[in-house]
Parts: sequence; C-alpha cells; structure tokens
Amino acid sequence: MPLWPEYSVYPFSVLSRCGIKHPKPVPFLGNIFMFRQGFFKPISDIIKTHGRVCGYYLGRRPVVVVADPDMLRQVMVRDFSSFPNRMTIRFASKPMTDCLLMLRNERWKRVRSILTPSFSAAKMKEMVPLINTATDALMNNLNVYAESGEAFDIHKCFGCFTMDVIASVAFATQVDSQNNPDDPFVRHAQMFFSFSFFRPIMLFFITFPFMAAPLRRRDFLQLMLDARTSKEGVSLEHFDTANAAGELDHKNPQAPLSASDQDAWQESSARRPQKKMITEDEIVGQAFVFLLAGYETSSNTLAFTCYLLAIHPECQRKVQEEVDDFFTRHDSPNYTNVQELKYLDMVISEALRLYPPGFRFARDIDKDCVVNGQFLPKGATLEIPAGFLHYDPEHWPEPEKFIPERFTPEAKAGRHPFVYLPFGAGPRNCVGMRLAQLEIKMALVRLFRGFSIVACSETKVPLELKSSSTLGPKNGIFVKIQRRDC
Repeated sequence: MPLWPEYSVYPFSVLSRCGIKHPKPVPFLGNIFMFRQGFFKPISDIIKTHGRVCGYYLGRRPVVVVADPDMLRQVMVRDFSSFPNRMTIRFASKPMTDCLLMLRNERWKRVRSILTPSFSAAKMKEMVPLINTATDALMNNLNVYAESGEAFDIHKCFGCFTMDVIASVAFATQVDSQNNPDDPFVRHAQMFFSFSFFRPIMLFFITFPFMAAPLRRRDFLQLMLDARTSKEGVSLEHFDTANAAGELDHKNPQAPLSASDQDAWQESSARRPQKKMITEDEIVGQAFVFLLAGYETSSNTLAFTCYLLAIHPECQRKVQEEVDDFFTRHDSPNYTNVQELKYLDMVISEALRLYPPGFRFARDIDKDCVVNGQFLPKGATLEIPAGFLHYDPEHWPEPEKFIPERFTPEAKAGRHPFVYLPFGAGPRNCVGMRLAQLEIKMALVRLFRGFSIVACSETKVPLELKSSSTLGPKNGIFVKIQRRDC
C-alpha cells in the first residue's frame, strides 16, 4: 500500500521530469476542475500558455498534449506501431469493451481488417436507398416547420434523421423517430444515451431485445455477420479511409499523405491480411459503436452546417445554385454523383473545421519513446487537440471566420495535412467516414433543393457549445425554414 502523500502527489511529477510544462495539479484530482465547463476551450488555453507540447493531469493520469503537426505525423502514421491504441477508459464494460474504439493491438487489427471492406465505396452504394428513405422523412418533417413559419431546433430535427439512418443502415429497422417517439428502437436508444459515458452499460441485446433475431437485409449488422465466414479482409495500410492506400474516392482526399509517409507506415505494419474471425461479442460491440459514433457526430455536423449557412446567406445561395445545377443532370443524389458538389464539400469541410465533433482524441503511450526529440513516458496518454489545430492562426488566417474557400484543391495542397483532423488520420482514423459524408451530403442536397434556412431572433450568435465528449450545441440551434420556389 503506497504511502498517502506519495500516492496523492508523486504521480504529478511525471510531466515535469519529462520537461513537459503543465498547469499546477491538485492532489488526487490533478487538473480536472479546469474542465467543468467542457474541454474545447481549456485545452486551447493550456496550449497557448504552456506550448505546443504541454500537458495536464486527468485525475492522476498524465496527459501529454501534442499540437505540433510534424510530431502528429510521426505519432499517427510513421510511428503508428508505437501508438496503436486509443486511450484506455477505466471502468468500461461490455459491449463498449468489444467495440472498435476500445479494442487494442492485434485484436483491434483483426476486427478493423474485417470491418474496413464493409465501408468500401461499393458497400456505400448499397446504402443509398436506405439513406434516401430516411431523407424523405426528414423533408416531410422540415416541410411542417416551413408551413408553420416558426423557429425550431434544427439540431433536434437532424438528431431524429441520423437516428433513422442508423436504425435503417445498421439494424434493418425502419423508424420515423420524429413522428414515432414511442417506437421501441427510439425509446431504447434514448435510454441508452441517458447513461453516463463511464458507467457500466447493459448488454446491447437487452437494450435492443428485438434485434436478437437473425437479420437478412443488406445492412451493416448483416455485413458483419457475413464477415464471420467471408475470406475478405485487408491489411493495415488499407485501414486509412482518408488516404488513397485505403481505396479512397480519389477526387476528395481529406488528409493526403506523401509517398514517404506511406512507405514508413507500410514498413511498420504486417502487410499480410489479418487472420479472419469476428466473435459474437465483437459484432455486438460494433453495433454499439454504430450508435455511439454515428448518431451525435453526424447530427451535430448537419446542424452546424445549416447554422453557418443561415448566418452567411451569400454562401447558402452558392450552395443552392450548385444544387439546382446538380438537379439539371441527376434525378436524385447517390454515392457517385454527390462527389460533383465541390462547393458543398468545401462548406461541410469548413463547418467541420470550425465545429469538429471529435475535437480531441488520444493514444496510449505503451512504452517509453522519443518523438522529434521529445521524451514521452510509458503509461501517459497522448492527446491530439484537433479543436486547437483547426483554429491555429499559423495555418488558418482569421481562424474564427467561416471561409469555405479554405478547402479548394489549391489551398489544401499548400497546407500541412495534420492541421485538419475531423476524422483523425492514419490506420486508426474514423472507419465510418465515408458513411458520414454520404448521409450529410445526401441530406443537405435535398434540403437546399427545397428550402432556405433563415436566421431569426432565436438564433444564438455566437453559439453556446458543450464539449464534454463530442462538440455540440449546448442549447440546440434555432432557425426558421422557408420553402423555395424552384
């Protein structure tokens, strides 16, 4: 049993011994009180005060914050094998411990190898009719608000839409969560989200008892069940869905890597496809992560994008002109043709810069190591502050302003790829990136074809944000909506 003073104070010397500056911690609790109102602003304040490699203590756990893009390239790609695991969440229980976010080392690599083909371009094309059905319900609901002429919370509206998409594409369940709040899927999902992130969670099939029957529609749960016997799998260099090595849509890379990056990454990995098998518990875990990662992040992005276009009507008109032109060539959006919407893509990218739902993510430091001359101690957590990087004035002039033209091909080519990380980077980036982009674009194309979003007296400028886990609006996003004559 450690001595009381040693237990309460000694861990707080770790960062100082490594030459990493940090705010003064409180015994036992570290710097946790800095984050009572969320993490988004305090993390940026720590970096501005203590430098691009700094730290803090989350309880007794030392956290090294790295806001240097060259170091992040090393951590996330070139030296990935030294940082393969996301931060360990203590007290997590099933199904959370079996989801892709929590799996570690070879088990993560095996499951990611099996899941990655489920998010290929070919599989996305199969999901288009399901997303279109959910979008039909969204348009009907928006039409009611247009007829009323009253302000409404569009964030809540998009939450219902993304719930409908997840129910359909992941679980083969058709719901209209806005009009049917008592639907079993909706009720159980809302109960599920009422739990604290760190609290033990009931087994997934107790929460969703009607999901226990075999499902045969081409949804993601079925694709995972199929994967148990399939021989399809990919090796590590294909895990990055934002990189050309990972069967990317080449017209829209998010964080292109140099040839030397790809070579270093591939040399650090076993290039042979991973041995196939996924257990029932792991299937349940991935179903859990669909709900956890796909619901709030996409609804937040949709709502933030509409908010920004409401307060920048000149940009909204450009989106509508592009959308009108799109419908002269196509009857409806799909995975292939939405790639034509270059300005809409820039608008969404800029919304994700200003309001990244995943504004911070972390890796465990499993062994003592040195990155770009900085010693990183075993047992600490390395935090990647995407929220700070997205506002870094060294890379983003006038960072507070909404300027979609930051994401022209020329502008992206001239910028360091690791200062924009809405989906992460490297092998452990967001596996569902393609699906998120697809549902966001399909919804916005239909929305701006039929409607205009209008700021009103209830629209808060600037927005109040919450940032305990993901970045989202604290009290909704209230706007008005008008039907277009077209």
